[in-house]
Amino acid sequence: MCQPDVVSDAVSAPPVCILGLGLIGGSLLRAAVAAGRDGWGWNRSTPTVDAARADGFDADTDLATVLRRAADARALIVVAVPMPAVDAALAAIAEHAPDCPITDVVSVKAEVAAAVARHGLQDRFVGGHPMAGTSESGWEAGDPELFRDAVWVVSADDGVDPSIWSQVARLALDCGSVVVPAESREHDAAVARISHLPHVLAEALALSGAAGGDLALGLAAGSFRDGTRVAGSAPGLVRAMCEGNRSALLTALDETLDVLNRARAELADRGTLAELVESGHGARLRYENRERWTITGIEPGTTEDWRERMRDAGRRGGVLRP
Repeated sequence: MCQPDVVSDAVSAPPVCILGLGLIGGSLLRAAVAAGRDGWGWNRSTPTVDAARADGFDADTDLATVLRRAADARALIVVAVPMPAVDAALAAIAEHAPDCPITDVVSVKAEVAAAVARHGLQDRFVGGHPMAGTSESGWEAGDPELFRDAVWVVSADDGVDPSIWSQVARLALDCGSVVVPAESREHDAAVARISHLPHVLAEALALSGAAGGDLALGLAAGSFRDGTRVAGSAPGLVRAMCEGNRSALLTALDETLDVLNRARAELADRGTLAELVESGHGARLRYENRERWTITGIEPGTTEDWRERMRDAGRRGGVLRP
């Protein structure tokens, strides 16, 4: 499955049923259809569904009907609702389409996996998380190119079905992403640092700028703009993803507060920020110079240890490519 030619030729591409047509779900429906997939979606908001239909996409507000259609077509169901709505979506899937393969695009994985287990759907589920987005939201913000060259995490947890894992990876690749295999809790610890913490820091930086009044905001340029970009995201969405990863985010926050407190003490006592600036610069260079390599030679289901081998490859910078 992991060699590009094997991915293209051997993995089936079932229809895609997407629950939630906001920025991510709406972009996914667009991208899947553009890739030649049969796809349709659900959203509880009539204006959203009307907008999707006006753009030529298949969408409905009747969740039961959408899921029964998925069951008949053996579609891959994608849960693309915010974390607080995941439980209700899973309950509906358990009632109307319990035998369909299921994935999600929620930014936390362990909590979603636990919810899936509560509804008895764990044997049909493989988690996913495309590391893509903007500060915009809603169907209108969707873009079929949103996932192009983005990382898409596909959960390689113990017990995941190799066939469903391959279907989820194939969807990500069809949308133009590269796939990083990861264990759910490791994923959550990582995204707390590189996604959720930046949202918290952006909100704090925006508050600091506003506290300086109109003069400070009038002088603000690139560093403030870039540092606060994600503070423009819908507050409800930010709360849902950050609060849904509370434990890992608290760890990252505590470590960052320690760093800032040390920097403050160094500035107050010695008049310098050398430790923070030099270390931070080095960390940024490590990010810029990171190298990805293509995973080959691991085919889901052919060996007992394929999941652990996938996870290990993902930890070391390996990706699956289209």
